[in-house]
Amino acid sequence: MESAKIRKVFFDFFASKGHEIVASAPMVVKDDPTLMFTNAGMNQFKDLFLGNSVVKDPRVANTQKCLRVSGKHNDLEEVGVDTYHHTMFEMLGNWSFGDYFKKDAIEWAWELLTEHYKLDKDRLYVTYFEGDKEDALPADEEAVSYWKPLIDEDRIIACDKKDNFWEMGETGPCGPCSEIHIDLRSDADRAATPGKELVNQDHPQVIEIWNLVFMEFNRMADRSLKPLPNKHIDTGMGLERLAMALQDKTSNYDTDVFQYYINEIEKKSGKKYQQSDSKQDVAMRVISDHLRAVSFSIADGQLPSNSGAGYVIRRILRRAIRYAFSFLDIKEAFIYELSAKLVEHMGEFFPELEKNKDLIAKVIKEEEEGFLRTLDKGIQRLEELFANSGDTLDGKSAFELYDTYGFPIDLTALIASERGVSIDESAFDAELQKQKERSRAAGKVETDDWVILHEDEREEFIGYDRTQSHVKITRYRRVKQKGKDRFQLAFNITPFYAESGGQVGDTGKIVAGDEEVYIMDTKKENNLIVHFTEKLPSNPKVEFEAFVNEKRRTSTARNHSATHLLHEALREVLGTHVEQKGSLVHPDHLRFDFSHFAKVSDEEVERVEAIVNQRILENIELDERRNVPIDEAKDLGAMMLFGEKYGDLVRVIKFGSSVELCGGIHVPATGSIGYFKIHHETAVAAGVRRIEAYTGQKASDYLNKQLSTLAELKEVLKNPKDMVKAVNDLVSKNNELSKKLEQHEKQKAGGVKKELAGKITENQGINFLAEKVDLAAAEIKDIAFQLRAEYERLFAVLGSDVDGKTTLTVFISDDLVKDKGMNAGQIIRELAKEIQGGGGGQPFFATAGGKNPDGIGEALKKAENFL
Repeated sequence: MESAKIRKVFFDFFASKGHEIVASAPMVVKDDPTLMFTNAGMNQFKDLFLGNSVVKDPRVANTQKCLRVSGKHNDLEEVGVDTYHHTMFEMLGNWSFGDYFKKDAIEWAWELLTEHYKLDKDRLYVTYFEGDKEDALPADEEAVSYWKPLIDEDRIIACDKKDNFWEMGETGPCGPCSEIHIDLRSDADRAATPGKELVNQDHPQVIEIWNLVFMEFNRMADRSLKPLPNKHIDTGMGLERLAMALQDKTSNYDTDVFQYYINEIEKKSGKKYQQSDSKQDVAMRVISDHLRAVSFSIADGQLPSNSGAGYVIRRILRRAIRYAFSFLDIKEAFIYELSAKLVEHMGEFFPELEKNKDLIAKVIKEEEEGFLRTLDKGIQRLEELFANSGDTLDGKSAFELYDTYGFPIDLTALIASERGVSIDESAFDAELQKQKERSRAAGKVETDDWVILHEDEREEFIGYDRTQSHVKITRYRRVKQKGKDRFQLAFNITPFYAESGGQVGDTGKIVAGDEEVYIMDTKKENNLIVHFTEKLPSNPKVEFEAFVNEKRRTSTARNHSATHLLHEALREVLGTHVEQKGSLVHPDHLRFDFSHFAKVSDEEVERVEAIVNQRILENIELDERRNVPIDEAKDLGAMMLFGEKYGDLVRVIKFGSSVELCGGIHVPATGSIGYFKIHHETAVAAGVRRIEAYTGQKASDYLNKQLSTLAELKEVLKNPKDMVKAVNDLVSKNNELSKKLEQHEKQKAGGVKKELAGKITENQGINFLAEKVDLAAAEIKDIAFQLRAEYERLFAVLGSDVDGKTTLTVFISDDLVKDKGMNAGQIIRELAKEIQGGGGGQPFFATAGGKNPDGIGEALKKAENFL
């Protein structure tokens, strides 16, 4: 049974049990500060478990794209090494929100596995929660009672909290669980060792395939457990592991889920996948796994970058590239080519792959090429380090390679072993630990539990209509970061807009009597609007008057509405392939990222700008429609952003022909935007461009500054009639003078070279030169390489103090490096002490800079003494 059929059987079964089949949520989490990625199927339903959202369908089933590479659930280092861990995986799940509970969940799981998938009952084992003293929880005898009629009692195994109490993270919904394991070993192995003894022992063929979680608690920040408003079912079954069982394989990677890609990697590398633990096979597994994780992330709107979720994606892709580079000997970009195979295999069920296939391939290709260039630079640096390291490379140097060039220690060790060099790995580990501690200290946040003041008060946003209102604090909590206390407040009603959809959160204040508390920011945590303050009001139980910073709000609204007009104008000018890939709506400026595979020309930028300003002049009134059924919004032609989570009822923002689903704040008519000015257009990733622009007063200030600069230039150039011609003439004259100067410098350097050649003396069979010259570093390097080419057995040291830069240069002919073991990089470090500086380089050429020009003479004498 191939993976597509496995998925279909699952959906058909639960549809027959009254479940609504829902789409997977995006892998990248947008409004939950406790999570970077969706790491379990339940993430998208967190609000339903906590009672923060209304349950529409009490029974649902889906397959959820999950990523486990950060936080508590981090499987990255096991991926590819064993046969069953993955970064991205599909979690088949069925859910009950306050409807059925343990009995139905257990009976249906057994029915599906044994009657529909027809798994051998004699190979199955189940576990249950044995209880826990610390949490004062008893053993889950209720679950045992439902298992007994289905499976032999000796196959029902008690397990501790580590294995049988499921928690999403440090805080949040949780509960005891019951796992279903399968023994895939041979009959001989099963006869020799009972499967019961290998359950939860990390045996590669005795594995958990389904986890039935009985969600009934909320883990608080103080580690206590609080009962949830209702009891829920949350199950998760890994599609990849189930495929291994149903396809009679001993590894997830041997199933159709991964073989599509492994077959392509075999062709590319010319190497055969042996189903072994060799580095070659591990590399193929890593690449096939990471291809899926990176491709789905890009399709969900997360591009590789240097921070946050983007950095995690970049790290996953670079891990795949490194494995290909080191163990498959593939030195050029190729993973991007595999993405087409992924789209072919999974695009029918996950349409976002098909829709974004060109973007996925281009982004991966650019990342591959960029990192391979970095690897080349890193290898050059490694060669320099080897030249100066002797038999052992120190840990600090290995860490520099890791930190600067992304070289993992295993890659450095591999290259080092080829040259007979060992690595001080303990010193490397110490440096790595220091970095981790610095990062941990910088990012550590301590969050208290919420203090509830008004349990039954609604928490509602009224900011579309008002910027001022009476509010009550319904709950608050203390948050400590970098040693400072901050507070988060929730109100019964709030006019403050919470950061979302690219728009920054509102600021303002709340007032009670003589006390004012400043609202620094407003964000959303799941569906709760949270207001950030530096202090807690002296009496948080009284009623407050809330005031939004209206000037800031108005500027933000101008930029948000202008972003909608910009989006439409780009599609008019560049084509309907343009789609939003990210945005920032700030009071001072707007930033808009969009899909497009070429630079936007100056003429196209002008046309886009003109279209937006024409619509501003037309003063088109805002047509805002709230609580529109999603299908009706689609019929209106509303733009929908992939990766956003839309409910059944949506808000539509319409300015003439511009129609988008949007929850942000907008101007009452486009004329309020005033003026729109693009000031920057650039690339941010393969196939993704960025436009930055100003509106209103900021646009006017920007134009005035440009005009002022132009007026100053006119004055400097004596008010020419043709400004452009005058500047071009100036540039041409400057180029001409630069060429003459360059020619003069070359002649001067040629004279110096001739002079230096005459000063070379023979000392103990070596041609020796030690002189101070009046030349810049580039000219010295040019002379050095000329002299090296002309003289054998040459050892030369040149000092210089030009333009406030004190330098030393050592160059040695190849024969001395080879025969005498002379090393310019080592020599320069000693000489540099005389000029109070440091440097390094290669055995035949090295440079140093310092701050003591008076030491040049001593350095030259030291060189002669060395000889």
